[in-house]
Amino acid sequence: MAEDATRIAQAYPDRVEVRGRDLAGDLMGRLTFTEHFHLLLTGDEPTEEQRFFLDLLLVAIAEHGLMPTNVAARMTFAADPASLQGAVAAGILGAGPVILGTAGECARLLEELQARVAGGEEAATVAREAAGAIHAEGGKAPGFGHPLHRPVDPRAERILELADERGASGPHVLLARELREAVAGAWGRRLTMNVSLPLAAVLLDLGFPGPVVRSVPVLARTASLLAHLAEEREAPLGLRLAAAAEDAVRYEPPAE
Repeated sequence: MAEDATRIAQAYPDRVEVRGRDLAGDLMGRLTFTEHFHLLLTGDEPTEEQRFFLDLLLVAIAEHGLMPTNVAARMTFAADPASLQGAVAAGILGAGPVILGTAGECARLLEELQARVAGGEEAATVAREAAGAIHAEGGKAPGFGHPLHRPVDPRAERILELADERGASGPHVLLARELREAVAGAWGRRLTMNVSLPLAAVLLDLGFPGPVVRSVPVLARTASLLAHLAEEREAPLGLRLAAAAEDAVRYEPPAE
């Protein structure tokens, strides 16, 4: 790509061009938003399988109740009801690996392990060595553990089920399954495989670049935040949530 150039879009007086396509004359009315998101993100229109699973994953990870991201957005909106965008931004700023998931970290790990498998090593062996190394260093295995979903995350299991049914399970899904066994062995107990690991595995098997995997949960959670803020406008909870936090935490003045 030429220096100081973009390949995404350009607006002209008589048209808008997106990835070399006429927005009004071609894309509008033909592509779904999911398909358009894929085009914007990758530069290509999705295959049927890419569209199906991108839709599936956006649905799977959009909503998870009154998580801190949604609470932060609601309280921000309560403080400034005119700033919808500010409230959405407040929620997205809290969408990190602890709250929204470790999809990006999962993708990086799977790509590293798959490079070894492609070099001739066995998937079970590289998964076992990776899990052992993470455990020995006192780390957390990305894509494992959940405070609520035990012993399984129903979203993760459904993703794997549909990947198998539709023939979309490839080497990264295989590695995810090998990691489940390897992590259980390293930790001495079964940890929940949460939604982030199969989400990353399926996207990689469908040809999505690893660095864009984290974009999927961020887009999905944006939709959820907008829903919470629409409800906040009609049935406010933000100030009550702030008051509940005040009541739940005891103030301790410094000792004299």
